[in-house]
This record gives sequence, structure tokens and C-alpha cells, in this order.
Amino acid sequence: MQKLSSNGLGLHATHKIENQPSILENYNIYDSDKVLADCIQKSNAEWASDQLQKLGSVLGSSEFIEHGNLANNNKPIFHSHDRHGHRIDQVEYHPSYHQLFKLTVANGIHSDPWANPKSGAHAARAAKLFMTYQVDQGHICPTTMTYGCVPAISRQKEVADTWLPKIFSNEYDGSFRPIAEKSGATVGMAMTEKQGGSDVRSNTSTASPISTSGAGKDYLINGHKWFCSAPMSDAFLMLANTDGGPSCFLVPRWLPSGEKNNIFIQRLKNKLGDHSNASSEIELRDTFGTLIGDEGRGVSIIIEMASLTRVDCCLAAASLMRQGAVQALHYTSQRSAFGALLTEQPIMQKVLADLILESEASTRLAIRLASSYDALDDPFETSFRRIATAASKYWLTKRSIQHTAEAMETLGGIGYVEESILARLYRQAPVNSIWEGSGNVMCLDVLRAMQKEPDSIEALVSELSKSSGMNKHYDKAFEELKKGLLKPALLLSNARVFVEETALLLQSHMMLGQSEDKSGAELFCQTRLTGSGPSTFGRLPDCSHLEGLIQRARVQP
Repeated sequence: MQKLSSNGLGLHATHKIENQPSILENYNIYDSDKVLADCIQKSNAEWASDQLQKLGSVLGSSEFIEHGNLANNNKPIFHSHDRHGHRIDQVEYHPSYHQLFKLTVANGIHSDPWANPKSGAHAARAAKLFMTYQVDQGHICPTTMTYGCVPAISRQKEVADTWLPKIFSNEYDGSFRPIAEKSGATVGMAMTEKQGGSDVRSNTSTASPISTSGAGKDYLINGHKWFCSAPMSDAFLMLANTDGGPSCFLVPRWLPSGEKNNIFIQRLKNKLGDHSNASSEIELRDTFGTLIGDEGRGVSIIIEMASLTRVDCCLAAASLMRQGAVQALHYTSQRSAFGALLTEQPIMQKVLADLILESEASTRLAIRLASSYDALDDPFETSFRRIATAASKYWLTKRSIQHTAEAMETLGGIGYVEESILARLYRQAPVNSIWEGSGNVMCLDVLRAMQKEPDSIEALVSELSKSSGMNKHYDKAFEELKKGLLKPALLLSNARVFVEETALLLQSHMMLGQSEDKSGAELFCQTRLTGSGPSTFGRLPDCSHLEGLIQRARVQP
């Protein structure tokens, strides 16, 4: 018999566990986020506070944090055929994925602003997505696409009458069966093809009318899609070429007759991140679809959807930064090194304060963009978000990659292993920069808007003018930006610099106009709008404001 040591753990027990921080769980994601609560109040969405508090409590529980871990540690599995050899094209998700999706749909993140429009509805929905994305990222992909598809589907009454009641349902139904038999529905999309990528006008998939052509009519589609996101969605928006040019189609998984549509999954993508969600390649062979809008208008319809999903990319990037900052602060508040807590060491204080500062500015800007959709009939808001969305999507998604890397580093080696959520956040961050238009595409989109939609320039300048006179660094940067706005044709080779500066001004504007911590707003302008712009995190000047920033962001489970 093995001899026990005095601590009862056996001869191999050489030490006790010390100086290891607790796991961050059983906290309220909403109550602990003072910046998010302030954004909601300023977006006329305070009526949603009780909903947000309840959701924040559930999401921060150990149960749902574990659901997030399990859904990501158990990737979706593709089944091409059943045991008897029948082609089924089904993707199997871990039960935790379905639990997360059920909570999301129950809280209306997939469609509530459209189903129940009211003041602040899009801002409230944005806050829900912002919190949920901190726990699991993958199932938010089909959530975003379902939300973004509603304006497109609403164009076509015969399609809307069938699909919108199911999309507006707050019952999640993950079963694989015809829409008529389901209590709720989600919608994916499949735009990208091998030869074109973001250049959807180079797509080669074709569509031919079954009988007559035109909006609301049925077609047969042939071709392929290099990326089909969330392949178990109940329907997809797709582009295919008709005699009239690139056109938009709603393609259901099941035919009206109750038979499976000809959507053939070739394989699932082995992605860097976004592990809980499936992305696939598909083949289309005489695949049934219904035309949305007129032939040849597909790209403009998809761009409308993309503007919504790009805002969600901004929210996702800000969400990753918030969770990264929270994890870094939680860990360093309990971890000692060289005789003191990490949070008491000046060099770490600067890193933490900088991460927190970036998180706040990103959160405020992302919620501002989302809230612009609460004024759909306001020409100013429409024009404002034309440039602001593309510029913000470019910068926030790139900044989140740097941010999650720095947050991971604060944990040292334990942050790099998969048991830590930081490794997942870091792997997740690049997808928001790539999906819905890479950085160069966003820059070209800004230049296109400046040249073809001058109202967007006027709206941007008008919005940024509201913070004029509040900070000398801001005023100087704003004057330089206005010079560039007058010469869009000369900006092509320097588009990235110009778009970055635009986004930094938007962040600074939100900090100056909204942040209760005026010293933090001043600090943000001082470190982002001077010299060559932001560099590595932790290069803040010596000042007395750092501890206040850290304390305001602290989470108490």
C-alpha cells in the first residue's frame, strides 16, 4: 500500500496551490459594465435595463460560461449520409451550442428590433449581442445573419409572409425539417465563390426561372459557394447571375413540397477560430430559390444586409475587447509577482488602463452605430453611418486583434493555453476583420461613399463637429481630416491611414461627448490623435487617472 504524506495527497504531492487567481464566473455581465449601461441610457433604451440585467446574470453564470467552453471544444460534425446511404447533408452541433442559441433567440437578439420596433430597440439588441458574444462567438454568426436578412426579405411580400413570422418567433427550433413544421427559423447566407472572394460581381453561379421570371418568382440555381455560413440554417440569401445580372435569392433547405432542397455540403471549413459554428462549401444543382427584388439588383440588396452585419462586426470586436480587459483585470488583481500584486505595479497599471480605455471607446462607438438604426427614416443617420460604419469596421476589428493579444499576455503562459478563454478570444478576433469585407474593402467603401454620396461627408463632419472645442488634439486632427475629405481621389494609396484617422476621431468624439470620466477622454485623445497614432498598449503618460480607470472597470463576482 502506498504511504500517504501528511497532507493525505500521496508521495507525489510536492506543493499546495498558491498565487493562482480564481476563475471569473457567477457575475452579472451587464451590472458590472458601467460603460455599457451608460450607452444604453444615452441611446433611449433604458426601458431594456431589466432585460439586460437578467440576461447578464445568466450569461455570467458558471453554467453558461461552461456552455461556451463546451460548444467551442466540441466542433460541429458533418454527416453527408445516413447509416443506410441516403444523402442527408446535416451538421451536428454540441448540445451546449443549442442551449446558447435558445437563450439568444428567447432574448430576441436575432430579430426583436424588427418584430417589436420602438425607441432604442436596435441599441438594446446591440447590448444583448455585445454581452452574449463574450460567452460564445460562433452561434452569433447565424444570429447576425438572421437579423440582417429582414430588410431584404421584407422587400418581397410573398416571401415575407411565409418567413418573417418564423424569424420573428422567440422560440429556437434547431430541428431539420420544413419551415411549415417549425416554431422558429434562422437564415444564413452564401455569397463568396472561389474565384471572386469579396468581388461578388465575378460570381459564376447562374439562376434560370422555372416558369416566368421576375421578383417573387421561383428559379433553379446552379453553381458553388466557397463559404456558406451556418449551413444548418433554414434558408440562405444567395447571389446568382440571371439574364438581368447578379440577383438575390432566398434559398430554403426544404422545398415547398416537403422534400430536401438540392444544397449539397462538400465539407466544413477547418477555421482558426469561431469553432462552435460551422462554415461550409456547398454545391448547387438545380437548387430551388425565390428571387428577392428585381433581376440585376442583387448586389445592392446584399449591401443593405452587409451594412447591418458590419455593425455587428464592430459590436463583436468591442465585445472581445471588453471580455479581454475584464479577464486581464481579474487575473492581475489576484496574482502577485516580485513582491506585489500585478495591479499595484506601475508598468502593469498602464497596460490595464490602456486596455480599459480602448474597450470603452470601442463600446461607445459600436453602440452609437447600432443606435443609428433606431432612426431609419432620418436622412442624417443614414448618411452618417455610410462612412462611419465602414471606417469603424476597419479599425475596431483590427484593434481587437492587438487588444486580445495584449490581454492574453497579461496572464502569461496560462493565457496561452486553451483552458483560458483568452486563447479563444485571440483566435476569434481576426474573423471580424475578414468577414463582411476585409480591411482594404472597407477602405475602398469609404472612398466610394465620399465620391458618390457627398451627403455622407456632410453628415460625418456635422457629427464630429459636436465635439469641436473640447480638446486641442481633437481639434487639430479634425481639421486635418476635413482637408482629406475634400480630396477623395487623392486618398487611394493612403486610404488605410485616412480611414484609421476617421475611426479614431469617431472614438474620440464618443469619449468626449459621452464618457463620465473626462480625464479618460482627454487621455484617449492625447494618446490616439497625436504623432503616428496608437502603438502598443501601455504607453500612457504618467498621471493620476489610471487607478480610476482600473477601478471603474473592475468586476466583482
